[in-house]
Amino acid sequence: MTTSTPQESDERFMVSYPTEFVRALNEAGFLGALIPEEYGGSGMPLRAAAVILEEINASGCVASAAHAPMYIMGTLLRHGSEEQKRRYLPRIASGELRLQAFGVTEPTSGSDTTQLKTRAVRKGDVYVVNGQKVWTSRALHSDLMLLLVRTTPLEECRKKTDGLSTLLGGLRTAKGNGIEIRSIAAMINHNTTEVFIENLEVPVANLVGEEGKGFRYILDGMNAERILVAQECIGDGRWLLKKAVDYANERQVFGRPIGQNQRIQFPLARADMELEAADLMARKAAALFQAGQPCGAEANMAKLLASEATWHAADTAMQTHGGFGFAQEYDVERKWREVRIYQTAPISTNFILGYLGEHVLGLRRSY
Repeated sequence: MTTSTPQESDERFMVSYPTEFVRALNEAGFLGALIPEEYGGSGMPLRAAAVILEEINASGCVASAAHAPMYIMGTLLRHGSEEQKRRYLPRIASGELRLQAFGVTEPTSGSDTTQLKTRAVRKGDVYVVNGQKVWTSRALHSDLMLLLVRTTPLEECRKKTDGLSTLLGGLRTAKGNGIEIRSIAAMINHNTTEVFIENLEVPVANLVGEEGKGFRYILDGMNAERILVAQECIGDGRWLLKKAVDYANERQVFGRPIGQNQRIQFPLARADMELEAADLMARKAAALFQAGQPCGAEANMAKLLASEATWHAADTAMQTHGGFGFAQEYDVERKWREVRIYQTAPISTNFILGYLGEHVLGLRRSY
């Protein structure tokens, strides 16, 4: 058995990043779809961005290598200053600047974002940042990182959601100069990393919105993230379903196509129905988001329904292919691995159920 050093692991992940694919998406204008035309983008609604990501995954590819600008950029677009928008958005739209990294999760706080320990202390016209982030996907392939930090100690805040601020940090010069990034080898390649921050100086001019209100800004962006990820998920599910249906029609056993057998046919029909239902909820959530209406419940429902429908489609595709489902040449095992993450990230199924129980059904908070 061979092992790799951390440096070799980093190089392996850097090589495997689909640079040409991401560049092609940028050149086609897809990654700037949500950026208004006045800043060099296409000015499309969230639903259009969702369809772009769905189609990428429905073709058998993986959009996660490039989807981050669509929701990370939204924090800057909705809460940034006009000067920040004009400085960054046109360069993000053109692909000159890659805004791929989202520094929120930490090793000790996980989903309890209010307990994060990364601290930013203002000294003159800069914030000095110290801390650590984990599961920060694509940080090695990003020029900018949206960073959530605590600017006011938790014990000094009236509410635990206060005192968090959002900074836009530059990574080009910070790598090796205040920031160390290490790849995390994982079951699927999302180019995810852990980020170590030591005395990193970020200009105060890079504060997005008001100091202490960053948690609200991040939540706002997370609704868009849920909707976009749900649609990616649905794209995966449709790819898996098509592969399974095609195989069920072609594969002959005992003188008849296996798709004629109810044990094969009925799970495929159920998978199709579940994907259609999830798609309808994702469409509703996108419409509410675009109209500026509250959509937290719908965005979370869409993400949960899509993750479960797609996982059922993946399991059904594996069962339909039998032993060949494990053969790499059919690609089913790859997608089966890739879609499992949706029940864990960007938010777990149980957290969504807890949110809905409290905020929709009015039950006591479960955590």
